Amino acid sequence: MAVCLLPTAYCFSLAPFSTDYGQRATYSFTERIYMSHDITLLVTTSIRESLKVKQALLDDTDILSLIATVSKQFVSALSQGHKILLFGNGGSAADAQHIAAEFVGRFQLERTPLPALALTVNTSALTGIGTDYGFENVFARQVEALGGEGDIAVGISTSGKSPNVLKALAAAKAKGLITIALTGRDGKWLKEVARYCICVPADSTPRIQEAHILIGHILSHIAELELFDK
Repeated sequence: MAVCLLPTAYCFSLAPFSTDYGQRATYSFTERIYMSHDITLLVTTSIRESLKVKQALLDDTDILSLIATVSKQFVSALSQGHKILLFGNGGSAADAQHIAAEFVGRFQLERTPLPALALTVNTSALTGIGTDYGFENVFARQVEALGGEGDIAVGISTSGKSPNVLKALAAAKAKGLITIALTGRDGKWLKEVARYCICVPADSTPRIQEAHILIGHILSHIAELELFDK
């Protein structure tokens, strides 16, 4: 008999499976959750929207060429001992960390690690710089400290308007770093400070972020193959 102390919509029934040879009993939870929307439709719609954005990327030869060009910059910089600095806010901060991890760890091949650093992980630096110099300088200050000529700076902003990303790319440009931006359809502000600006043809933040990770994986894959799959 199931005992539920939650509202009816969130109750579960607990039923034991039959056990063999005295093994420990396991239980299954039969959900009785009532939704106000068509959940299957929501799942299908989200996947279709994501596929639509990726198809738009695939159909845009200018974007494909730009991604290929950026991948060559990655390979060239890494082959000469330079590093990659990545930064962004919120979900884009997580994307920066994800992409950096693909280089420092591995993407698919067993290989030596590649130098990539997300400027979103040092909380002491972020809070200290934010307190002393303002949140708009949390990445620029780190770029000035850690970046060198020939390194790559990757700024990620779905809106293309994040002040701290814009300032960091401007600081990187001034120091001679190769500046790359990942943004959405309306990323015109980033185009002014980044040498290469990859604008995903979408307006929805989740769909843009999904495409950013795809592009990050492509860059990781190409760099790995070119540098290690000889």
